[in-house]
Amino acid sequence: MFPQLTFLANQALLLVALPAQERLARWIPQSRFYDVQAHRGGRGNTIENTLPSFAWGLIDGATTLELDNGLTKDGVVVVWHDEEITAEKCIDTAPAFPDDPDFPYVGKFVANLTLAQIKTLDCGSKRQHKYPMQLTYPGTKISTMQELFDFASCADPAHQILWNIESKINPAQPNQTRSVEDFVTSQHEIFAASPYYPSITFQSFDWRSLVAMKKLDPYMITSALIDDETAMNPDNKTTPWLAGLRLDAFPGPTKDEQVAQAAHFIGAHILSPAATGSGGSEDPMIEGYVPFTTKSMVDEAHRLGMLVKPWTANRMNIVEELLTLRVDGIITDYPNVVRRLIKSQNLPAAPKYPKQRVLSCLAAHLQLQRDVPSPSLSSSSSS
Repeated sequence: MFPQLTFLANQALLLVALPAQERLARWIPQSRFYDVQAHRGGRGNTIENTLPSFAWGLIDGATTLELDNGLTKDGVVVVWHDEEITAEKCIDTAPAFPDDPDFPYVGKFVANLTLAQIKTLDCGSKRQHKYPMQLTYPGTKISTMQELFDFASCADPAHQILWNIESKINPAQPNQTRSVEDFVTSQHEIFAASPYYPSITFQSFDWRSLVAMKKLDPYMITSALIDDETAMNPDNKTTPWLAGLRLDAFPGPTKDEQVAQAAHFIGAHILSPAATGSGGSEDPMIEGYVPFTTKSMVDEAHRLGMLVKPWTANRMNIVEELLTLRVDGIITDYPNVVRRLIKSQNLPAAPKYPKQRVLSCLAAHLQLQRDVPSPSLSSSSSS
């Protein structure tokens, strides 16, 4: 057994006699600070899911780094949100080896590309139109999960960072990503060998992966993501996202309470609902606003012993409304702004990491990525 697993097993024995709510509060990886999570590292401020975004998330005082994992054709866990390499975010530079039939790689699915092919991409030069204040870092490559942990250990030698890591699996389009088993096995291997293992939360919209992870590792903290799209199919049949569950099979009496009950049923420690529903206005102060996260949902989750951490709250009116519901964390593209609000409401905010140290580690680890020999100079067996 990995040392981290032994530690958590011993902790579980110590906590088993406590009441459910107290046991949950002590068990889930948390700090004494309100949980402001930097969504994709804080994509409102820096190009998403890259070493620079996570560096600035630390500098900006995020409590938790939130990120996504993909799985390459050759089984490597990479830090990337989309199922495919999108032209909106990445630029082709050169083939991984001469006459590679897969080149260009932009537009291809991560699951159909090897790490060598993915490592040729420049995913740091393009600023997304929806985030006009993003810092860009031209030439930045997609990182492996291990590379991110290595950078974090430099910036955070005490290993105090909290993590919320999502598996990007699409049960509605199973041919676009690797399987649940592949994802869970590969991710867990990296997690369990990391000094950050005790502070990782594993999240997914595809609840099958949460069930599979819990079966593989009963001590892994899991977070159930959900929104209007994944909660129910338009024809009211079983949605592929909820591990075969139907919300209307739970007692409710409302859908909001059924969401919490379903997440509790699969053993999730955290419910992570969308902050807003679909089809309404974008702000509580604008007529027609429809929240997805509601007081009854939060109250029922708390009654069942779960924490609630909604996503992705990028408007102050929404964040303030969520705080009145007593949610346990906020996932946001602007952790620096939400942190200021948290402080203004006298909630404990996480300290900022030393800027000079973090940026020094960032520069060193970006250079390490650049210094890796070009795949085109190696054998073409990577095809």
